[in-house]
Amino acid sequence: MSRSERLLRLMQVLRRYRQPVSAESLAEELGVSVRSIYRDVQTLRSQGASIEGEAGVGYLLRPGFLLPPLMFSDEELEALVLGLRLVTEHGDGGLGRACVDVVAKLRAVLPKDLHSLVDDVSLLAGPARERPPDGVDLALVRRSIREQCKASIRYIDPRGIQSTRTVWPLGLAFFERARVVISWCETRQDFRNFRTDRITGWTPLTDRIGRPRATLLREWRAREAIPEPRPG
Repeated sequence: MSRSERLLRLMQVLRRYRQPVSAESLAEELGVSVRSIYRDVQTLRSQGASIEGEAGVGYLLRPGFLLPPLMFSDEELEALVLGLRLVTEHGDGGLGRACVDVVAKLRAVLPKDLHSLVDDVSLLAGPARERPPDGVDLALVRRSIREQCKASIRYIDPRGIQSTRTVWPLGLAFFERARVVISWCETRQDFRNFRTDRITGWTPLTDRIGRPRATLLREWRAREAIPEPRPG
């Protein structure tokens, strides 16, 4: 590959990692020598990329440096469009509208000769199975998760018993037959999953959750034996 293409690929690989990655790992993934990685990192730094680290320690790209978003491979565009179609089909209404906006922005930054690839991607998202309607506006749920604030909810359990709880919302899981809010429940002092079709009220609170959301999610994944997500 050309050096410019290699620099672009190196940036893309670095963006996937949130922890320092060794030059050896980068070299293996890109199919180049470790010495080439050292030179390429210095080149990117000279162009303004905030890459922390050094040889023997590893490298970490800090946000803020943007290359022109024009270099997408066919498979990258297919992945983007398929992902957007899946969210439109299986997400809630707010996320579906956001996907339409993302496609419009994608077209705006792509060269004209790639517009047809966006429109003609032949990877289709299957229809969502019928699921019970949500009892709460999921935009409120997502906002509480983003802001890492507590919420007061009214919930009806499978036996029909209603309760009011204060929860720390950690994540929102989309399944074919249900949507689930992953939370820490102050009443139970433990992790609890609440189906959105059984939540009858959601009141955002101004109090911040008691511990970092990322830490709690890692503990929840360990409890449920769910692997950590891939870097990215």
